[in-house]
Amino acid sequence: MKTTIIRLMCLFVLMSIISGCSTVPKSQEAKTVLSAEVQEAVAVMKAKDPSIDRYFEKSYGYAVLPKVLKGAFLVGGAHGQGEVFEQGKRIGYCSMSQATLGFSFGGEYFREIIFFRDKEDLGMFKLDEYTFSAQVTGVALSAGAAAKTDYRAGMAVFIIPDTGLMVDVSLGGQKFRYVPLPYSQ
Repeated sequence: MKTTIIRLMCLFVLMSIISGCSTVPKSQEAKTVLSAEVQEAVAVMKAKDPSIDRYFEKSYGYAVLPKVLKGAFLVGGAHGQGEVFEQGKRIGYCSMSQATLGFSFGGEYFREIIFFRDKEDLGMFKLDEYTFSAQVTGVALSAGAAAKTDYRAGMAVFIIPDTGLMVDVSLGGQKFRYVPLPYSQ
């Protein structure tokens, strides 16, 4: 009982910290840095697996989170900021937060890109506080992985771990916030 209460308190503190993270970069300089990181993440993904080009060409839209930080010791969390594109044009910013409770430990950061099959799928993502369901899974991007992957629940998610070691690779429970450009400039 005492352990459960401690875990719940830690989870509450973690969620409070994560929910305070902004979706939109605060300054013009921070927006410029984020855009450069997004372009770098796209270039790295294309270099790692050229077959991912078919998603850039055929998907209705995509979101790129160039640096998602994730850490845990029983109670864990993750956060990242990114940009959202519709038919190749940047339309806004997004942020992702995730809290986990259970067996996980370590820390890492990774790049994540989410492709949306059609307008409706992108529209669902743009709703306030969109949450990945358990049926959405991410594919660790490697040479040829995108060619063997298809959309699930209207999305295809690719991840490239950058540094760290984490015993947990779940996407379920990732919550996203979207802010359109006219309101975020």
